[in-house]
Parts: sequence; structure tokens; C-alpha cells
Amino acid sequence: MLSYYQDEARFGQHGTLTRIWARVGSRPPAIRQTQYDYLYLFTAVCPQTGDAAGLITASVNTDAMNAFLASFSGELPPDVHAVMILDRAGWHVSSKLKIPDNLSLIHLPPKSPQFNPAENLWHYLRSHYWSNRLYPTWNDLKEAAIDAWRRVCLLPPLIQSICADTTLRAN
Repeated sequence: MLSYYQDEARFGQHGTLTRIWARVGSRPPAIRQTQYDYLYLFTAVCPQTGDAAGLITASVNTDAMNAFLASFSGELPPDVHAVMILDRAGWHVSSKLKIPDNLSLIHLPPKSPQFNPAENLWHYLRSHYWSNRLYPTWNDLKEAAIDAWRRVCLLPPLIQSICADTTLRAN
């Protein structure tokens, strides 16, 4: 049985500023866009194997979560049952959520993002790929999201490193 951690993130034109290398005493220029177009990325990562699944959507709700679960379920080998660990967002606990037969959901305690290694993926993507940039259109956002996803999430050793499940390990 495989364990996946699921989360979603908003990515948009109102970007993130991050630190950059610069000469001491200088003020390097940084881009911060102030438009408000967004997209959402759903992901499920397996820190043990480095496997990752994702879906880009224009909104986040129960219908989008159902689409993600159906897509994720369809990618699993026929004889595999996976456990998906996720937070308690409204669309994760909705009575309209359709949970595939080859998937079991386990909800994290309320207000405990530190227990979800998928949160590390969002931090990594924002700091390495999605900050200090301009995205003129929603399609540009989508292309940037796809590009970052391919550069990071298709490399199992990188996912294992980023999403190392350190919060749940005994010392």
C-alpha cells in the first residue's frame, strides 16, 4: 500500500518576492506583478517513492477535487490501493466527494500543515520557479506551472528530497 500526501496551491500573477544574491549595500530590482489572475494546482506526492501526480484547474472546489481523485486513481496500477493523507479543506470533506475504490482518505488534524510534506513542494516551486516573474495572461501562468512541474515533479529523487517526511520520523 502506498501513502500519498495531497494538497493544493494557488499560483498567480500577484507573485511572490524572494531573496536573491546581490552585492552588499545594493538594491537589486525585483518584479512584483499586481494583476489578479490565478490558477490552482492539486498534487499528491509519495515521499517514499518520489512519485507525484498533479492537476491544474481554474478553481478549487469539490468538482475539481473529484476530477483530481479520478485522475489520480486512474494512474495507479490495477492491483494497488493507495492511502491519501490530506487536510480538512471543505472540498476534502464534502458529502459530494467521490472517493474511488482503490483509494482511502485519511484527514490530518485541524491546522497542522507541518504534517503535510506536500507543503514543502509549494515552497520549493515558489522559491525556485514562480517568484520574481511576470505572467501577462492566464495561459502564461499555466505554461509556467506546467514547466515547473515537469522540471521538479518528474524527478523522483528530487521529490523524495523536497518532501522528505521529517516531521513524522522518530528522533
